[in-house]
Amino acid sequence: MEKTFNDLPQSRQEQLMAFDRLLTIMDELREQCPWDRKQTIESLRHLTIEETYELSDAIMENDLPEIKKELGDILLHIVFYAKIASENREDDSLRFDIKDVLNGICEKLISRHPHIYGDVVADTEEAVKQNWERLKLKEGNRSVLSGVPASLPALVKAMRIQEKAQGAGFDWDEKEQVWEKVQEELAEFKANFNIETEQVIDQKEAEGEFGDLLFSLVNYSRFVDINPETALERTNKKFIRRFQYLEEASKADGKMLSDMTLSEMDKYWNKAKELGV
Repeated sequence: MEKTFNDLPQSRQEQLMAFDRLLTIMDELREQCPWDRKQTIESLRHLTIEETYELSDAIMENDLPEIKKELGDILLHIVFYAKIASENREDDSLRFDIKDVLNGICEKLISRHPHIYGDVVADTEEAVKQNWERLKLKEGNRSVLSGVPASLPALVKAMRIQEKAQGAGFDWDEKEQVWEKVQEELAEFKANFNIETEQVIDQKEAEGEFGDLLFSLVNYSRFVDINPETALERTNKKFIRRFQYLEEASKADGKMLSDMTLSEMDKYWNKAKELGV
């Protein structure tokens, strides 16, 4: 027997009412606001990418109020796309609304979790991942890797490629094997340099070996439970903080970076490290 709205807990009723409020506002804006009326699925794309990066920044800073705000912005975009699609008058088969979006993801989650909604046994995270990839192939995906977006940043893409391959059972057995591969790729990269002149022997070959080295490091990060994208971004932020300290502290001492030696700059940099910047 299906639940009615009144059968739901108060908290769920409030959630549904808030979602209905957003849908109502979206309808009103699409009808009455000149800017909102003008938007298309294509015109929203770059804005959605921007909002996603803003959410990522908030997560990196562990800023929960900002995360809440950015989640709202992304939810608005999802509703906006569905609203535009519901207005498709050229091809009825391509028309959909937010109900179709929600039912689609619900059906996908149910079909991809037979260990919850069926009789498949999957007691570990690894078993769930492998079963997920097998199901995707049964659904018509030509390759395990076809689900990796082509436009992902290279570092994130490397991580996702390796995770997908792992889900299909193509992976190293021990992290020591991966570390040996890292050492091997480092040696091959270094082999592209003339030790005496410190010049690159073959620029294209060196670039390829450097890519292999990065890929192997990303691979190793999985085995030691480090997210390489998160790790690199934390280092980026740390470098920015310390460099900005260097700029501000040296300026306060009446110095200009352009007139300072690297040794002088290092003193400020080390001070930043001592202060925990």
